[in-house]
Amino acid sequence: MLFNSLDFAVFLPIVFLLYWSICNKRIQYQNILMLVASCFFYGWWDWRFLSLLLFSTIADFIIGLQLHKRTRPKHRKLLLVLSLTVNLGLLGFFKYYNFFIDNFTTAFTFFGGTIQPNTLNIILPVGISFYTFQTLSYTIDIYRRKLEPTTNFISFAAFVSFFPQLVAGPIERASNLLPQFQKRRVFNNEEAAIGIRQIIWGLFKKVVIADNCAQFVNEIFNNYAAHSSTTLILGIVYFSFQIYCDFSGYSDIAIGTARLFGFKLMVNFRYPYFSRDIAEFWRRWHISLSTWFRDYVYIPLGGSRVSQRKQIRNVFIVFIVSGFWHGANWTFIIWGAINALFFIPLLLSNKNRKHTDTIAENSFFPSLRELIWLCATYIITLFGWVFFRANTLKDALAYLQEMAKGDFKIEMLHIERYSFEMLPLILLLISIEWVSRKKEFPLLSSKFRYLKTFGIIVLILLFGSFSEIQDFIYFQF
Repeated sequence: MLFNSLDFAVFLPIVFLLYWSICNKRIQYQNILMLVASCFFYGWWDWRFLSLLLFSTIADFIIGLQLHKRTRPKHRKLLLVLSLTVNLGLLGFFKYYNFFIDNFTTAFTFFGGTIQPNTLNIILPVGISFYTFQTLSYTIDIYRRKLEPTTNFISFAAFVSFFPQLVAGPIERASNLLPQFQKRRVFNNEEAAIGIRQIIWGLFKKVVIADNCAQFVNEIFNNYAAHSSTTLILGIVYFSFQIYCDFSGYSDIAIGTARLFGFKLMVNFRYPYFSRDIAEFWRRWHISLSTWFRDYVYIPLGGSRVSQRKQIRNVFIVFIVSGFWHGANWTFIIWGAINALFFIPLLLSNKNRKHTDTIAENSFFPSLRELIWLCATYIITLFGWVFFRANTLKDALAYLQEMAKGDFKIEMLHIERYSFEMLPLILLLISIEWVSRKKEFPLLSSKFRYLKTFGIIVLILLFGSFSEIQDFIYFQF
C-alpha cells in the first residue's frame, strides 16, 4: 500500500479511530490492533510474503530468548550465527540469487567454459532489506548484552511489522522502538498535529518534487544518447532531487504517521544537500542505515582505531556493502566504491568530522568558503548518482561520456511539461529547507506554521503529480 494512494488515505483514518477509541484502554489491545493493521498493510501488496515476515519474526523472537538464557560463549555465538544465517540467508536468496548465478555464468564463459544458468523468477519481497536489518540489530544487541529480550510475542511482532516504517524504514533499533510497544500510548494533541504536518511535508516532497522529477529523469536516462549535454546535466540534477524527495518524503510520512499513534521514530535525513563534505553528507543521508553499518560493521572491524591500511579497508567494506545492500547490480557496488574514494582522503587527513555543526550556524547566508564546499560536495554526489540511477555500468559510463561532449543546446522534452518548469519548484524546496535547516522538518514549529501548512497543501493540489503515481524508489531495495 503506497502512502500517496487513495487506499492509504482510507486505511489510515480507520486504524487511527479504532486505535484511539476501542483499543485505547489497554496496551495489549493497542499492540494487537497495530499488528493486525501492519499485516493488512503489508498483505495489501502481496499476502504470500506475510509468511516470510512471520518466519523471520518467530525465529528472532526465539533466538533472542535463548541468547538471554545461555551463558556459555560457544552457545551464544552459535545462536548469533543462526540468526545471521536465517536473516541474511533469506535476504541473499530473494535479493541476490540471480545476481550471483548470472555473474558466475559470465565468469565461467569468460574462461572458455559453457554453462546453462538456472536462474529463478524470484519476486523481491517489499521491505525485506529493512526488516531484516531491524531484527538483526535486535539479536546482535542481545548478544552484546546491550538489550534485554522481550517475552511478549505480540509486542515483538508489532515492533518488527510496524507498518509506518516496515517497507522502507527508518531502520529502527530495538532499544529505541521496542520499549515504546511495552507501555500504553496516550493521545497527545500536539504530537498528532506535528505528525499531520510532517505527513503533509512528506507528501509535498513526494508528489510535487519527486514524482514530477521522475518523468523527466525517466525520459532522459532512457534516451541519453539522443539528448544534449545540458539536458543530461539537468537529468542528473533532477534525479538528485527525485531520490532525495522520494526517500526523505517517505521517511517524513512514516515518522509523521508513527507520531499519530504515539510513537517516536528516529530522524532519517537532516538536509543532506547542505553538507560541506562527503563525510557530513553521509551523517545526514539515510541516517538509520549509515549508523547501522557504523555500529554493526565498521566498529566491529576496528573502525578508525586500527592502522591506516585497515581503516581504508574498513571504509571500502562499509561503502561497498552498503551499495550492495541497495541492489543486486554492479552499478550500486561502484556507487558505494566511489563514495569510499571520496571519503578516504577526509579520513586520512583526520577531517572527516570537521563539519559536525549546521552550515551558516550563526548567520543566514553561508560564507563564500562554505558555499564553495557545499557546491563541491553536491557535484561529487551528482557523479555518484549517475551510477546509482543507470541500469548498467555501460549505461552509466556512456551517460557521463555524452554529458562531457559539450553540446550545450537547450531542447524540449517530449513529455507533458517543459523540463525547466521544475527548476522553480526545486528552488522553492531549497529555500524552504534552507530557512528551516536547524529544525527536524520545515513545518515542525514556527509562528506561521498553520499558514505555511496551508500553503504547502495548495502547492500539492496545484503541482502534485496524481496521474503518474510512482512507487517509492526504496521499495525495490
